Amino acid sequence: MPREPKPRISAKNIQGLKYFDRLKPLFAPLHDMAVDRSGNRQLHYDEYASIILLFFFNPLLTSLRSLQRASCLEKIQAKLGCPRTSLGALSAAARVFDAEPLQHVVGELVKEALPLQAGKDAEVLRGLTAVDGSLLPALPKMAWALWVDEKHHAAKLHLHFDVFKGIPFYATVTDGNGNEKKELRAALQPGRLYVIDRGYAEFRLFQDIVDAKSSFIGRICDNAVYELVEERPLSGDARKAGVVRDVVVWLGGKARGPVFKQKLRLVFVANGKTDSQGRPEILLLASDHLDLDAAWIALGYKYRWTVEVYQPKCPSSARLYQPAA
Repeated sequence: MPREPKPRISAKNIQGLKYFDRLKPLFAPLHDMAVDRSGNRQLHYDEYASIILLFFFNPLLTSLRSLQRASCLEKIQAKLGCPRTSLGALSAAARVFDAEPLQHVVGELVKEALPLQAGKDAEVLRGLTAVDGSLLPALPKMAWALWVDEKHHAAKLHLHFDVFKGIPFYATVTDGNGNEKKELRAALQPGRLYVIDRGYAEFRLFQDIVDAKSSFIGRICDNAVYELVEERPLSGDARKAGVVRDVVVWLGGKARGPVFKQKLRLVFVANGKTDSQGRPEILLLASDHLDLDAAWIALGYKYRWTVEVYQPKCPSSARLYQPAA
């Protein structure tokens, strides 16, 4: 069967233009930060950011060429405050402009975002932040994204997701072998409750989170070494949440030397699955929160799956991704 023709790009079928009234002042400091003069037309950083952002509001725009065509529309030029650009300028811009200054813009928008979920969960688990790393397919010509071997290329997105606002608020991109613990350590903020999976189970990282004036709920290996300080009784809510044991400990053995400056919490939670021998699978969760009922620790970790199901829109054309300079 012949392919269905794509809709013609016109001002009538472009969406999301109303948001640029708010975004233009945030992008303004980028204007003189960098300019691409590689073609006949100059492309400023704020103009490039606006054009690329237009892609995320419009399923109709699927490639750099479609974005270039959209930039030719007078309505788009007026609303975004940018001139008509060329395909060559858009293609080269990803190598000219550094993504780091956009972190400030994202941070300002996150401050204004209202929680999507309120109530007891959001109140008790204030600042709950799910962190995860995800592999993104990369073009073979993106040599910096070498992953398994020369035939496999991937980038890794390290994402911080505000659970109750339902939005990402921080992200970095590395090659496919980028160290998740290193990226999280470099991005720690105060006032957060980081919920992380077993891939982040490093005692030094746990202490760094506490030293950054934040807290954590993290899954650790089943064979973790610890010194028991207190065995706590389980509440009815904890039992309903699948908690089978709640203890206060000094985590780590003497052979590894002192890492923690404070006692920690270990909460053992049945996840409803069984192993190959038919025994219940137990998740071992560590946290510096000694005052919360164990049910909240279990619930906090359950919320970690929000970052797993969050799917940012990815371009159908890999040409939107270019190797960094």
